[in-house]
Parts: sequence; C-alpha cells; structure tokens
Amino acid sequence: DYAADAWGFSEGAAADLSDGAWSYRAAVMDLSTVPNNAVLTPWFRQFQLDGEFEYRQTWLKRQGKIKLLGFATRGNMGAFADALALAAQTDTTPNTALVRHYRTRLGISLNVEQPISDEAGLFLRAGWDQGQYEPYEYADIDQTVAAGASLAGTRWGRKDDSVAIALVVNGISKEHEAYLAAGGLGILVGDGRLPRPGPETILEAYYSLAVVNGVHLTLDSQSIVNPAYDADRGPVEVIGLRLHGQY
Repeated sequence: DYAADAWGFSEGAAADLSDGAWSYRAAVMDLSTVPNNAVLTPWFRQFQLDGEFEYRQTWLKRQGKIKLLGFATRGNMGAFADALALAAQTDTTPNTALVRHYRTRLGISLNVEQPISDEAGLFLRAGWDQGQYEPYEYADIDQTVAAGASLAGTRWGRKDDSVAIALVVNGISKEHEAYLAAGGLGILVGDGRLPRPGPETILEAYYSLAVVNGVHLTLDSQSIVNPAYDADRGPVEVIGLRLHGQY
C-alpha cells in the first residue's frame, strides 16, 4: 500500500536523533540469479549497494524526516534497445533475457515525512532509475511520485485507528515503453502491445481498525488509471482487506 508503507530502511537506528541531526545507513543486498527469481545468487556475485542519508528537521514545532536513498544494482540485465534490435534482426518478439550482460543500474529516491499535528501527517516520495535496462526486482517502474496524508482516529474516539489517502503516479522510460509496445514482457506487465501508453495513476485510501492490542484490520481501496501503462485497460478498482498482528 502506497499510503501505508515507507520506502528505504528501518528508521529504528535514527529514532533518537535530535533536530538538525544527520544519519547515514548503508547495505549490500544479494540479488536473485535472474530478475525477480526466488533463488539468490551465490556469494553475492550479483548485488545491490544501497546508501541512505536522513535529516531531521522541525516544522510547525514538530520533527519531520527527509531521506535521500541511492542504489547501484550490479547484475546481468538486458537493455531494451538491444532486445528490440535482436527482435528486428530475427523477426521475433523482443526478450531481454536473450541480451543480458553484466551491467550497473543506478537509481535514487526521496522520502519526506512531516507531522502537522498530534494526529495528522504528510508524506512525499519520489524515485527514478535508469530506464534503459530491465528492472531487476519487484516492479516495472522507472519513475514514481507519491504524496499523501494520514490521520489518527483520536477525534472520533479511536486513537489507535488511522485513515490515509495517497496519490501515486508511475512512469516508464521511452525504451521501456517501446519494448512493451513490441510485445516484450516485464516482471508484472506486458499485453503483447501498447497502442495508447500513459502514466499509471493510483488513488489509494485505507482505514486501519485497531481490533485488539497489536492487531489491526485494514480496508484498502485503489482506483487505478492506465494500469500497466495501458490506457485501454482501465480504469480498475481494487479492494483489499488485510489483517496484521504483532507482539
């Protein structure tokens, strides 16, 4: 859920930072043997380097966070242009799996979180990566911007409940768009054609109900325009129900 989940690392290491303080986190992540596979690469032969800077600032007398995360993915990835060129030569459907070479794929993301009262908060997130290469893990997104707000249920006597809304706009590179239009398949998207491409836009809202201590039941609604970047596919309404417990 875009409204519910934060990008980047756990904030626990910086939870006690004072106003105006900086912190830094770094990690090395092992990659799967091929993009979005369940088997990890032995001995970190394919990996991702992650680094995040966090700054704590005070606005409206409340401390907020600004996080800047950068990553470098090192692994066997196919370039969309190479896949399209091979497909043109062989009169076949483009496939990045046929043109994979050991490459570096760079990306960056910004995450801003700011309380505006004891019950309400705002967030802004944005991300970009090198869209000429296939995504390695999880999602077919090359650029994204998200903004939203959350509100605790204190005003209606449910202090442990929360309600939130967010607007998300996802995009892909021109090379990525051409690959999908020619029939290429991505991690999660690919219709065999893409006659009317457009940014994927999502309006999400949820209500999280505190059932008992440590257990929340969340009703989530997502209205999606241009799902999978295809204007001929939407709009789509997705309703979700999630039960979360912890101790």
